[in-house]
Amino acid sequence: MANVVEEIEAKIRSLKPEEKTELLRSLIAKLDGPPDSDVGRAWVEVARRRQREIVEGKVKLVPGDRVFENMRSRPKRR
Repeated sequence: MANVVEEIEAKIRSLKPEEKTELLRSLIAKLDGPPDSDVGRAWVEVARRRQREIVEGKVKLVPGDRVFENMRSRPKRR
């Protein structure tokens, strides 16, 4: 079995970058399975709920530059 994996790895390493990308996308799509037909509707519902929360003053908006500043100042995880 290890020899088969090593052979596959060697063949993959010889691929052009765009061929590797295509292979990875194909493999990931197979692992993910079929797309969930309700995902689009779920995201729309989330967006509408978040907009309502903003309009109703239930959440406080944070400027993007402050968000990035906060992220940069956090200690890095290892």
